[in-house]
Amino acid sequence: MEEKNIEPQLNIELSEDIAEGTFANLAIITHSNAEFVIDFIRVMPGLPKAKVKSRIILTPEHAKQFLHALEDNVEKFESINGRIKTRNEPPGFPMNFGGPTAQA
Repeated sequence: MEEKNIEPQLNIELSEDIAEGTFANLAIITHSNAEFVIDFIRVMPGLPKAKVKSRIILTPEHAKQFLHALEDNVEKFESINGRIKTRNEPPGFPMNFGGPTAQA
């Protein structure tokens, strides 16, 4: 008789307020030896202040699994929709985000 390794199904609940999502156009990632912290931020044009809209804390193992899942989904997206164009600049973000430049 052959044994089958069947994983139990996980029932995931998605409330209406979470299902609406939160827009973020910047993510800042920090880490310690025990966790990765991802802050999702909404930067508004012309405003010198930005708010963290959501913070996700992951174990290193889950961070790596998330990385692979994101890479897989980007590959699938690009195979259907074409290559995602990115700016040819180092990682980071423009501090003025299209608004007026600050003067000291």
